[in-house]
Amino acid sequence: MRKRICCLLALILALGLCLTARAESATAIDNSTSLPDGEYAPDGFSFSGGTGKVTIECGVVRVREGKSYAVLSFSSPKYTWVKVDGTEYDGLATEFVSQFEIPVQLNADMRISAQTTAMSQPHEVEYTIRVDLAQGEETAETSRDLAGLKYESSMKLQYATGFSVDYYAGGYKLIDIPESGRYLIVPEGKEAPAGLDADVAVLQQPLDKIYLAATSSMALFDALDALDSIRLSGTRAEGWYVENAQKAMEAGEMLLAGKYSEPDYELLVKEGCDLSIQSTMIHHSPKVKELLEALHIPVLVERASYESHPLGRTEWIRLFAALVDREEEAEAFMQKQTESLKALEGFENTGAKVAFFYVGSDGNPVVRAASDYVPKMIEMAGGRYAFSELATPEGSHATVSVSMEDFYAAAVDADYLVYNSSIDAPLDSVAALLEKSPLFSEFRAVKEGHVYCTGKYLYQATDIVADVILDLHSMLTGDDANMRFLYKLS
Repeated sequence: MRKRICCLLALILALGLCLTARAESATAIDNSTSLPDGEYAPDGFSFSGGTGKVTIECGVVRVREGKSYAVLSFSSPKYTWVKVDGTEYDGLATEFVSQFEIPVQLNADMRISAQTTAMSQPHEVEYTIRVDLAQGEETAETSRDLAGLKYESSMKLQYATGFSVDYYAGGYKLIDIPESGRYLIVPEGKEAPAGLDADVAVLQQPLDKIYLAATSSMALFDALDALDSIRLSGTRAEGWYVENAQKAMEAGEMLLAGKYSEPDYELLVKEGCDLSIQSTMIHHSPKVKELLEALHIPVLVERASYESHPLGRTEWIRLFAALVDREEEAEAFMQKQTESLKALEGFENTGAKVAFFYVGSDGNPVVRAASDYVPKMIEMAGGRYAFSELATPEGSHATVSVSMEDFYAAAVDADYLVYNSSIDAPLDSVAALLEKSPLFSEFRAVKEGHVYCTGKYLYQATDIVADVILDLHSMLTGDDANMRFLYKLS
């Protein structure tokens, strides 16, 4: 007889005990391993399949009595079980994720399926996963040794999935940003080890002449009280909505070094720039990145905007803290952010439908992908994202351009329209929206006077996510007199 154990899963996971399968037959997966019993951080994890809306992470592999088990986290609370070789394993759902422990064959592709209730009917979705972990004499820790550096530990992340930081003896740190690069932080007074892989960029501390072209990162450096590490800016003083950054530029403590696509190379060299932090926009100007690196200026491309959890974007503060040795400050900051989110618990879902968008230069609306952090913020505020069923095109993640016809079909009955002016110019009235397309006059939100606009500084507000969610909640409940990041269009 099948046994349901959902109610006990939290305790089981905490104790590290083996999950009971929903079917009595043993799995055929060969999950035997020579690793000693214990918990291991995977050397690598990848997955494919699904709809593209949900991501899967594997943060730990547990070994018990010579058998390996992977703890999988799906970026949706709507998953009820995972099936491995016909055996179903129940999971624990939190507000944002569904977590499962399943037997795993290490270092091999493995097919699984999972049931989601996010659609009108429960639906089974197929995935292929791969969990890499060194076995035998080369344990998980020794496999992370790097060019003679002894691995000690890894940074613990709660929300972010787009980077990792490993710590090595002697104060060395390795940052890994998939699709961007690996960066070895070398402590002041020490040298990079011989034999380092060619793809690892060396960042020599102190890093106090950084060229910051990724505008969303400035607020996080400010929260660390580390603006003295930023010597060069890719934005003019009047373009900063981070007050301390604006003051630093006006005082000459921070210099304008040109925007990301047209940096002032002469000034960068003259000032001894030791690191350029760029957003993914730099990929549109690959020659710039090549020239910066030719000038021996390492380029770190941050991908915070690709995080699916609102606080995932904020948790990139931990990466910046690693650059300037301020991990304790980052930990204190993240604890406060987590506490702030607790104030949002208990918001009842209003059922109100919200469309968050801007109109591109080609006349087509641009919306956030369903897996993006903005739809999550709307849900946390008590709303329902208008494009939750929108399929994300291959190679896209944060934004999706849609035709006006498709936008009309999905959002004409939306209760609220929120225009994203952090990308486009701010709107001063509903009439300005209608100038972009007369079709907007037919939208329910326009007829009922529920059209809002974000301030230009929203994208820079990475350090106060909870406040933005509170603004959205105020909009949904009609209490919009004291909003900081949204304003109503008349």
